[in-house]
Amino acid sequence: MTSLHRVPVILISGIEEEPMAAAAIALQWDLPRAVSVRHVVDPEREVLWRIVSDVTGIVERIEIDVEHACVSCAIREDVVPTLERLGADGRWETIIAQLPVTAEAVQVCRVIGWASEDVPHVRIAASLVALSSDGLLDDLLGGDIMSERDLPVRADDNRGVAEVACAMVEYADVIAVGDGLDDDECDVLVALARPGVPVAESFSQVDARPLEVGVHDHRRNESWVTEVRRDALPTRELHAAWVLDFASDRPFHPDRLREAIALLGGGPRRSRGCFWLPSRPGQVCAWDGAGGQLSVGSTETWGSQRPLTRITVVGIDDGRDELERAFASCVLTDAEMHERGPYWEVARDGFESWLGPIRRAA
Repeated sequence: MTSLHRVPVILISGIEEEPMAAAAIALQWDLPRAVSVRHVVDPEREVLWRIVSDVTGIVERIEIDVEHACVSCAIREDVVPTLERLGADGRWETIIAQLPVTAEAVQVCRVIGWASEDVPHVRIAASLVALSSDGLLDDLLGGDIMSERDLPVRADDNRGVAEVACAMVEYADVIAVGDGLDDDECDVLVALARPGVPVAESFSQVDARPLEVGVHDHRRNESWVTEVRRDALPTRELHAAWVLDFASDRPFHPDRLREAIALLGGGPRRSRGCFWLPSRPGQVCAWDGAGGQLSVGSTETWGSQRPLTRITVVGIDDGRDELERAFASCVLTDAEMHERGPYWEVARDGFESWLGPIRRAA
């Protein structure tokens, strides 16, 4: 089956049930021949609810036992298989999929985008993130963690609310917010979002027809959210928010980075990107921070690519210049490059708890 003949899927993600449901209803009004599927995780009972409906009413309502009751389990075990089953059914022209609260659309898109032969009856047409304007800046830049909110997540879910919300905005094809936006909120959304992504200030403003036809481009979306970005950032007219794009071909000094990391990753900001260390020059070090919480890790190597340090930060406070100076102070100096070079032979660098032990070439 070609992609044009697959049933289009519009994914709805978010960190609150109410705006997600409002977005789903708005889409259903515009797409009467669509089927809607909503997944709800109950972490206390370790069950997953699946509710399928169309213009005739409830089609199915099923409770499924899910060990650990996490959103990743729900996506793997039921969300993607259900989308394929509904697409193969033949009764509906479009599928509106309301994901479990806090589940990121990227998880579904990667399964369907990279292994489309396993789901031959559906395609991702659009990814919409539905947010509430009430406390939006706290959701995007605040320091709360998931388990502190009244959300259907496990008690040990230590993801930051801002980390999840920002990632959803960055990956989305459409952003919809209820009840309007002020200048700060609008600027932060525009700074985070991929260029050209529309921001609707009410759910009724979302035009469902283009979404049904398809606005999602998997490679384009992945290119925007990847840790290693080499293209120039777009120029944007921002009034309340700022964007710092710190880039260098030099590595960070491990000691100075550790000393400054609380400043670099702290505050009401969103930061993401990559860096490298002279103590482990082959590793791509990923930087992912939001709302004062920072994650540093490594999942790949540079291979034949030129190593790069590039971290992009979005904020609305008055600390941009101080932050830029702090990042600049962490890269190797001319003297250090001359005396020691960019590749060091050391046994430890202090980043073992984040990046694992230093690996030596055979």
